[in-house]
Amino acid sequence: MRLGVLDVGSNTVHLLVVDAYRGGPPLPQASHRSTLRLMRFLEPSGAISAAGVDAILTAVGDAAEQAREAGVDELLPFATSAIREAVNGPEVLDLVAERTGVELRVLSGEDEARITYLAVRRWYGWSAGRILLLDIGGGSLEVASGDTDHPELAVSLPLGAGRSTATFLPDDPPTDEQVAALRRHAQEVLAEPVELFTKLPGPAHVVGSSKTIRSLARLAGSATDGVGARDRNVLTRAALDDWLPRIARIPVGARDALPGITADRAYQVVAGGIVLSETMRALRVDELDVSPWALREGLILRYLDDLR
Repeated sequence: MRLGVLDVGSNTVHLLVVDAYRGGPPLPQASHRSTLRLMRFLEPSGAISAAGVDAILTAVGDAAEQAREAGVDELLPFATSAIREAVNGPEVLDLVAERTGVELRVLSGEDEARITYLAVRRWYGWSAGRILLLDIGGGSLEVASGDTDHPELAVSLPLGAGRSTATFLPDDPPTDEQVAALRRHAQEVLAEPVELFTKLPGPAHVVGSSKTIRSLARLAGSATDGVGARDRNVLTRAALDDWLPRIARIPVGARDALPGITADRAYQVVAGGIVLSETMRALRVDELDVSPWALREGLILRYLDDLR
């Protein structure tokens, strides 16, 4: 069947169209993306502004039309932290349904962590052993660990790349003091959950997912032979920490000239890198593999599992 996954996130509205069937991987057929950066539309009250709501309506409407043109049999639309945490989130959801016909399902942070973990587990298989997942979205950081299809521990923290940029790195480029403040904040937020993860058995395989981590890996990581036709993409904390001060000195408008840094991620890649660096340090991770699958693929896999 042809499935469409519509991801209304903190940074983008992304439609992924795949041909999916039981027992095989979802095969991408089309992709449609609109850059929103919803954090810039948050008012002091915590509500999404009228301009932000208009941007959501336009992006979701365009994606729904693209899904119809692609012949999607079933659309799986969902929203994450930006709408989940907005004061007027319920009103925005009602308006989206009324104007576009799309009823967005709001995922909790723990849902995001568990579903992304499922995608990573299926991608790497049982031979990977216990997996530790790190996923950085626009609004939140998800961390999960386990050795089955279901993580033993899954948490979501308010350390997304877009949120961290808007809150701690207002200047372009950011000052050294702003960068240091974000590092301190990340350390404070990570302290309690890290204690929980350190009580679990150590991971056999550490995996990072999300566009921000993939962008950083293209810039600072390395590729080695993997199983099958795909290369194994690896990012070390040493290489990341070597690149971060240099990226932070480059204005946003020039960052997309760097290898792997796209224009839609240039705004938040420094904050994402700082959060990733501090998370790896806190969890004593020296290197991670970069997964091509993440939340959208996990939703497809869960949907197919539920059809049974």
